[in-house]
Amino acid sequence: MTSNDALILDLATGLAPVRRRNPWREALWVLALAGAELALLLAFGAMRPDMGRVILSPFMIWKMGSLAMLTGISLVVAMRSFSPPVSARHGMTVALGLAGLAMIGGMGMAPPVEGGGSLLDRLAPAHGLLCVTAIIVLALPLMLALAWLMQRAAPVHPRRSAFASGFAASTCAGLVFTACCPMNDPLYIIVWYSVGVAAVTLLARWLLPGRLRL
Repeated sequence: MTSNDALILDLATGLAPVRRRNPWREALWVLALAGAELALLLAFGAMRPDMGRVILSPFMIWKMGSLAMLTGISLVVAMRSFSPPVSARHGMTVALGLAGLAMIGGMGMAPPVEGGGSLLDRLAPAHGLLCVTAIIVLALPLMLALAWLMQRAAPVHPRRSAFASGFAASTCAGLVFTACCPMNDPLYIIVWYSVGVAAVTLLARWLLPGRLRL
């Protein structure tokens, strides 16, 4: 045995085999976790009382449809990026572009009658910070689940996979939170939901590539 063979054998000794993945099953597992969060919120009576009346309104269709679309796309991107040689870069570029289009579509919607007033009144910072906190709290279990799946796989670009995971977790959390959020102003949703999504995405981008071990 040559010295090179010995070195290769030495390096390979401590390597664990990469488990065979089933991305569809993993995605369903993450969505089931989101469903469990929604069920808990409903069990504790946190659903907005007028949900049955507003769920088919243009505003709710825009809000829930946009978040569902972004959740689905970013979750697929994240799952695919966990296995070589796929990178999350192109998929996340598409997802961020669609997020921008969704924001533009929301800005074109008229504010509700009760939301009229100054910019500060429409943004309602005190309530907005509560929404951001709720999105972050709901996103953390989903982010940890995606982090665990990522660590079991072999992503080529861990930072990009972490970014996609954070975006998927936060948009999914935002979708779950729509059942509770009482605010009907598109401007409020765009600003505060964007803050919540950005906070979770940046946290995942910083934490998942190597600082978090599950």
